[in-house]
Amino acid sequence: MTVASLARSQEEAEACHGIADYCDDYVLCEVNNIFQAARMGMRLLTTEPSSMGFFYSSRLQKEVNRLLSEKNFDLIVVFSSTAAQYVSHVTNIPKLLDFCDMDSQKWLAFSAFKKWPVSLGYHIEGTKLEREEKRLCHEFDLCTCATDFEVDTLDGYNTGVASGFFPNGVDFDFFTPGKTDYDRRGISFVGRMDYYPNEECVLSFCENVLPPLRQKYPDVTFTVIGAEPPANIMALNALPHVTVTGTVDDIRTYVRKSAVMVTPLEIARGTQNKILEGMAMGVPVISSRTAARGVDAVVGQHILAATTADEYVAHISEIFDSEALRDKLAKAGQERVKSHHNWPRAMALFTDAIDQCIEIAHKKKRA
Repeated sequence: MTVASLARSQEEAEACHGIADYCDDYVLCEVNNIFQAARMGMRLLTTEPSSMGFFYSSRLQKEVNRLLSEKNFDLIVVFSSTAAQYVSHVTNIPKLLDFCDMDSQKWLAFSAFKKWPVSLGYHIEGTKLEREEKRLCHEFDLCTCATDFEVDTLDGYNTGVASGFFPNGVDFDFFTPGKTDYDRRGISFVGRMDYYPNEECVLSFCENVLPPLRQKYPDVTFTVIGAEPPANIMALNALPHVTVTGTVDDIRTYVRKSAVMVTPLEIARGTQNKILEGMAMGVPVISSRTAARGVDAVVGQHILAATTADEYVAHISEIFDSEALRDKLAKAGQERVKSHHNWPRAMALFTDAIDQCIEIAHKKKRA
């Protein structure tokens, strides 16, 4: 197996080093974010998606071309639409494109949350990227996604290209339930805080959900766990019993201490791994209905879902007031992710997708 990838920082590059132990060959090209942003900007006035420019590296393209000329690959697997550009020209090798999420729809969703004229920019990028996703479908033998609803979006493009699905998994040896008591009035949230959907939902939660909760439970705590919090998120530390941690060594310590984990994202595509990890640790999860779509679980049985502030308050109150309900949700959620989001199951579905991709490619050659 040969792996070729980008790294956007020294930290990211160092985190990637362990991959080499599992590969016959590994190529990593570190890029400068400022330079990549310039590439992105250069495509603003073209028909090409700007995000494609951000993730393009001429050095990585040269490395990919070198590998293609030196080795006889049996299969090419691409992760995400922005990486597809490096091998879209290849026609003699079976190719599988794992979109994971249909990123264009995320850009289009952003446009509804941004003010003019920024909203227009997001809408244009989403429209351009959707057009590119449709084009890329025809360059690959099989296209896959991480959730059923993402596959539905992909199939809705009506490209006629075969599609498949395999889910994300959880490391159950790592994300285990806590062995100490939890804060019975504790709420946790996990996510990179320089990512707009996370930032937006945390601000909204503090403004609309915490105040009525605090009236019922004056000792309620809210812990925001995640790297790179901007100034407006750091300012939340001034609120009573709100803690913004910034980067931490181990998120498990914080999540396990909470009575409930919330994921109130209104912009969410694919699977939110934080939900799977919280459920694996035996912490009940209350999610937006948008984010809950990405988890193979039954709302009301394995996970709770809410839309309005009143619904969040009601569900959180139910868990605060009933240890038996919390234990029931915790156990049900943990069992569900173990049965439906375990890595052996995910990899079995991935193997099926590979077999299907190769079969389709061979049929094309015989046609």
